Amino acid sequence: MNTETATEKIIFNFRIADPVAGWQIVNDDVMGGVSTSHFKVVNNGGAIFSGEVSLENNGGFASVRSLPARHDLTGCDAILLRVCGDGRRYKFTVRTEPHFDAPLYQCAFGTKRGEWEEPRLPFTSFVPTFRGRVLADVPPINPANICSMGLLIAEQQAGAFSLEIGWIKAARRIS
Repeated sequence: MNTETATEKIIFNFRIADPVAGWQIVNDDVMGGVSTSHFKVVNNGGAIFSGEVSLENNGGFASVRSLPARHDLTGCDAILLRVCGDGRRYKFTVRTEPHFDAPLYQCAFGTKRGEWEEPRLPFTSFVPTFRGRVLADVPPINPANICSMGLLIAEQQAGAFSLEIGWIKAARRIS
């Protein structure tokens, strides 16, 4: 009989606090694009990452990320999200080094329009990238070294987007 359960650690709970001040927008305007995005707390609790992705001027992405802070997630094997989406694909991102030119680990997840979901993103599914290119010979995520997390919409998905986030947790399975 399988008695596997999971333990969880809340990292950001947007329903009971206003932590969005500790997050920053990074869009394709850093390289000449014209995409826009916003990250704000909504009246009923939660936060919304929204805006418009434009492919003009070789653009095509919008993102938000937490400011550098140590998130020692030793023993955890996945990120859990509570999100209500718009039917588009997003990526959850993790950095293990605080500087801007550090590798960015990404894991994609889909959403269903208007439905609350709780995707589980195993650390083994995160892909190391740098400025959108997949990196080879980079070690997997070390959960003890996570210093920033974020959300990204890219992959040639032009148009308006909106993703509501209730919380972000780390989890581990125990048997």
